[in-house]
Amino acid sequence: MTQSTFSSLNRRAALGVLGSLAGSLALAQGNTPRTVRLGYQKSSTLTAVLRLQGTLEQRLEPLGVKLSWHEFTSGLPLLEALNLDNIDLSADVADTVPVFAQAAGAQLTFVAQEAPSPTAQAILVRSDSPIKSVAELKGKRVGFAKAAGVHYLLIAALEKAGLSFGDIEPAYLTPADGRAAFERGSLDAWVVWDPFLSAAQKQAGARVLADGTGLASYQRYYLASTRFAQARPDVLGVFYSELEKTGRWVKQSPREAAALLAPFWGLDAGIVEQANGRRSYAVRPVTPQGLSEQQRIADAFLAEKLLPRRINAVDVPLFKPQV
Repeated sequence: MTQSTFSSLNRRAALGVLGSLAGSLALAQGNTPRTVRLGYQKSSTLTAVLRLQGTLEQRLEPLGVKLSWHEFTSGLPLLEALNLDNIDLSADVADTVPVFAQAAGAQLTFVAQEAPSPTAQAILVRSDSPIKSVAELKGKRVGFAKAAGVHYLLIAALEKAGLSFGDIEPAYLTPADGRAAFERGSLDAWVVWDPFLSAAQKQAGARVLADGTGLASYQRYYLASTRFAQARPDVLGVFYSELEKTGRWVKQSPREAAALLAPFWGLDAGIVEQANGRRSYAVRPVTPQGLSEQQRIADAFLAEKLLPRRINAVDVPLFKPQV
């Protein structure tokens, strides 16, 4: 790392700290956030629908709140931004991501949970690949997004096949970079989630080696910074309510939802409908009992020396919506 790069990183870190202190000072002076900064990924289906329909802005207007949207490539940088006070709310991230955030000491509040969708993520190989089982991934190069749900799926699948994470050559890649590497043959396997999974199947003829069935439930979580959650529970209530309604609409109106999302995602409506069919979109409150798999995920990452310390996965603040 060059001195200039190091200095640049230090400046960015200092700015993050100053931003966090400024936010804390504003709250201490009795102010509450008037602009809600919402982070999301391309795969944040329900949040994407809310953005396209403008529903959330309409519901927040009577509260005197404006909304700004911030896109991220995957869940880990999204929660890092939440921890650094660069955003206030996070659209859904895979169940693995909060585990890494907790290990980093992030002060996050769980707002909502989507019920399991185990088939919405999978380990893929090319159609002409000689690999027929997870056990044959030993010594092979496997691409995936670090700390994403697929990261845990890969660990669980390898363990079931009698392998460890150290038996493969990992390649940490965003979904876009992973797709490109997969298609040019730079990866032996690619682990990814929907809608990228469905797109790879339909457009590139990818073959599923294993999905999350019996391995990883794949629950997705919506979070807020604890600072913001304490300051604006009214905003969280609106957010939760709209997510719940939108989840029901997507499942009850699959073609209409696919038609709405297809141009936003840059995908064929048939691909979107297939992807949405594998997600539950059943939004529900987060309970300590509902976080039980989080501890197994955390312990699995710790065993592979991918998590810096052991955490208590249920030792987190939970938002309680008025349902």
